Amino acid sequence: MSDSPPMLSRRELMSVLLGSWAAGTIGCSRQSLPPEGEWLSPDFSVGHRIRDGLRPKYDPSSSEHADVVIVGGGIAGLSAAWRLKKAGLENFRLLEIEKVLGGTSRSGQSASFEFPWGAHYVPAPMKENRALVTLLEEMNVVVGKTEDGSPRVAEQFLCRDPEERVFVDGQWIEGLYPASGASADDLAQLEKFQAEMDAWIARRDDDGKRLFAIPIATGADGDVVRSLDQISMQQWMDDRGFTSSRLRWMVDYSCRDDYGLTMDQTSAWAGIFYFASRARVTSTSSQDVMTWPEGNGRFVKHFVNRVQDQLRPSTAAGDIQLALSEKGTAKITAWDSQSDQSVGFDAEHVIFAAPQFLAPYLIRDFSRIADRSTAAFRYGAWIVANVHLRDRPREDGMPMCWDNVIYESKSLGYVTSTHQTGLDHGATVLTWYYPMTANEGKVSRQQLLGMTWSDWAEIVLADLSRPHPKIASLITRIDIMRWGHAMIQPRPGFVFSEARLSAAKPIANLHFAGTDLSGVALMEEAFYHGVRAAEAVLAERKHPFESLL
Repeated sequence: MSDSPPMLSRRELMSVLLGSWAAGTIGCSRQSLPPEGEWLSPDFSVGHRIRDGLRPKYDPSSSEHADVVIVGGGIAGLSAAWRLKKAGLENFRLLEIEKVLGGTSRSGQSASFEFPWGAHYVPAPMKENRALVTLLEEMNVVVGKTEDGSPRVAEQFLCRDPEERVFVDGQWIEGLYPASGASADDLAQLEKFQAEMDAWIARRDDDGKRLFAIPIATGADGDVVRSLDQISMQQWMDDRGFTSSRLRWMVDYSCRDDYGLTMDQTSAWAGIFYFASRARVTSTSSQDVMTWPEGNGRFVKHFVNRVQDQLRPSTAAGDIQLALSEKGTAKITAWDSQSDQSVGFDAEHVIFAAPQFLAPYLIRDFSRIADRSTAAFRYGAWIVANVHLRDRPREDGMPMCWDNVIYESKSLGYVTSTHQTGLDHGATVLTWYYPMTANEGKVSRQQLLGMTWSDWAEIVLADLSRPHPKIASLITRIDIMRWGHAMIQPRPGFVFSEARLSAAKPIANLHFAGTDLSGVALMEEAFYHGVRAAEAVLAERKHPFESLL
């Protein structure tokens, strides 16, 4: 049977991607599209050439020596680079296929605004997350401690009020729960759900570990949490009688927001993790949110400034030949897309900070030298659109917030890039998010490649027009990013699978990093694995350092 996406009419496509209500907007929204817009994506060309067999030849006479070569310039790779340099090890190189670093944490900029192209916030860390607190102190984001020792975040980096709203029953209301029109039973089920989350937050295993913690490696891994990973979040809700459509929508939205999965596709462990890992005491008192106009691009800029001399952008690793003997060096051959020629590196250590699905393509003889498979690692496709407005939509009631969600939409709504700056009127940029949940990852990626800028611009406009009927006249351009492998997916059975648990084990002189090693795509997890891999290399080299973990 073919796994190609079915051929759909534009009306059918709108219905699949937005819902049946959207079919009636066909034609109307397209006529209102702005004249300008960019159609963006990660660099498919070199990556697909490597996937299809491109293997640049290693030339020892022109290779560059480094103590460490880092493959991948997302948050994990940049974190590893930051940790090495912080420890005083500077003879390393970081290879990144893109000319822009940061992966899904990258940001964009126009003449007037900065805005995210992916991840856009991080909850304030708990005091136990020493490595992240250290980074945030260095960034002057954490500026002290509270009486109980928790990090104190500088006020300007905490998400300012009003933080979030949801559009339901024709109006915007504060918060993410669609309380407008909720029945007594809806509210009773919400209270019961919050009580269950509070119980998970308070619970500890026999070793005193939280059942749900960030980083995941610091949490419990016993039978209780493993059993949750074997069922879906939807089954968990069903088993407990949570039938309220409003509560189920909120939980489904949370799964789509963090994992790019609906709640029937999400492990119950991951569904509960969303609510329980970010709070110390109760689910209604979660950690404060830190955000910036450029989102998590703020971290990328900080890392890049610290390790600028060691970065090699537009350089795609194509062949990693490991040193299987104790004193050998790894040979890395890469493709420099700027010069359109191969470049070589020999290194005593390699940190593989790219997604796991690339390992068999890039690491020579991976299937022979590795004692595991990467087949269980599945990734979701996303669309992110930055919508430039010359003015704000006119609206009554609840004002525009940082996070703006549309009830029962298949999108995640939008964040407002100027919210943190205090510019509550006039021009702005809205960053709109859409996880491709209707099909398996491969089919979604094929669907992405088959659609045009106009297709997606029409979908963006149709979705935004529900709460803002006259927004089309305010849009000056829509830029759209396609992310084919945006996020690892914590489907049932994956988080505590042997495939994931064994994926971080080093092979010879290569150490793995990357957020997919945790099973959830969070900045904190990518940072943890980057630091962990760097410290493992420092330890092997007997380089002096004090662990941050």
